[in-house]
Amino acid sequence: MSIYQQILSLSHPRVVVLIDPGKADYQVNEEIVGFCNTSSVPFLLIGGSLVQDYLDSYLLNLRKITTKPFVLFPGNLMQLSRHADAMLLLSLVSGRNPEYLIGQHVAASLYIRNTAIEVIPTGYMLVDGGGLTAVQYLTQTLPIPSDKIDLAVATAVAAELLGLKLIYLEAGSGAKQPVPPAMVAEIRKCVNLPIVVGGGIKHPHEIEDYAKSGAQIIVLGNSVENNPARLRQILSDLRW
Repeated sequence: MSIYQQILSLSHPRVVVLIDPGKADYQVNEEIVGFCNTSSVPFLLIGGSLVQDYLDSYLLNLRKITTKPFVLFPGNLMQLSRHADAMLLLSLVSGRNPEYLIGQHVAASLYIRNTAIEVIPTGYMLVDGGGLTAVQYLTQTLPIPSDKIDLAVATAVAAELLGLKLIYLEAGSGAKQPVPPAMVAEIRKCVNLPIVVGGGIKHPHEIEDYAKSGAQIIVLGNSVENNPARLRQILSDLRW
């Protein structure tokens, strides 16, 4: 079964961990992966905002300690690897920078086709998390204001009409405030695509709120990257 089909067939929302090879050292990430191995985490997201030229070797080493699938979350066309199981092909639909709507995709298309990894076309939507994030700075785009739920809904619907297969709502790494659950709930009413939400999520009650709002995947990053034992506690508290 493809990764996308696995997401569609989830009977309950799931937590996924974003591992940034350029941030935490390998030992910390190894600890995080160890917790994921014994949990309901369906796959590992791999990626970040900055270029890493050692992604192939990183994934090969990580493969030695886990059987969880690797899904690339590429910040740019340099963050690709044939050693992943799938990738989110991100179209930054919340912004108006053509480089991140189609430019990077054209440059990387033949390489991606030749890797034969599963591609999941994704409508990537930045939502204001209370401060300037790395992805906003690097893509030179403005996020959707957190109180403009109607704009977020219209953007998600446009992504669905364009044929994208997934909606990813992103408040940004270490966001001061995560994506409002009310925004997730309104988007869920209007689109029939899986919804992923990430950025600034720290507590089990926030994860529960997103689950109730209709998100299929809730992404944890900085909050567990800085404290791997926190992941074990969160997964234990959720009892998923």
